[in-house]
Amino acid sequence: MKIFVTGISTDVGKTIVSSIIVEALEADYWKPIQAGDLDNSDTHKVQSRVSNKKTQFFENSYQLKTPASPHLAAEIDGITIESNQILEPKTKNHLVIEGAGGIFVPLNENETIIDLIKPDYKIIVVSRHYLGSINHTLLTIEAIQNRGFEVAGIIFSGSENKSTESLILNKTKIKCIGRIDEEPYFDQNVILEYADLFRNDLLSLEKSKI
Repeated sequence: MKIFVTGISTDVGKTIVSSIIVEALEADYWKPIQAGDLDNSDTHKVQSRVSNKKTQFFENSYQLKTPASPHLAAEIDGITIESNQILEPKTKNHLVIEGAGGIFVPLNENETIIDLIKPDYKIIVVSRHYLGSINHTLLTIEAIQNRGFEVAGIIFSGSENKSTESLILNKTKIKCIGRIDEEPYFDQNVILEYADLFRNDLLSLEKSKI
């Protein structure tokens, strides 16, 4: 099973969610594009939070020095991102693929993150509560569906907002995998607790037609 983790914006919790899914499934992890923070990248962060010994971590296809939108970071680095150079690593294990920002974050003049999604990916959308997040969540899901893909599940991040969560789930009819509280920190033990909570719902995605 290949799970693509995307968010409704930047800094909504994709890397925490990716860590939880990786731990729950003892899955491999791949972030195709890393922009900025190369010494403490998202791959490093997931690696530090995962305690199982099975997970493999694959190299980024592009490592960009500037913490900016990939197309701008690449321009500053003097290169152009080419999606045909972003090759999915081969593994017999489950694979978690973490996007960058939201689905319309540009890779180059013509392509965005959504162009990295393949038909066999199970897409999980991470939604974090803030003013405007309902709109951003619904737009993200509709845009994915308009491309002919389905969203396999939603994970809510941050303090609970029952009204918002209920509205999004009722309107989209998408499965809620779970919600991650506003924890004071996320270490291996906390990640493992959420992994145990989410594991069955994540495994059920493998059996779904999506």
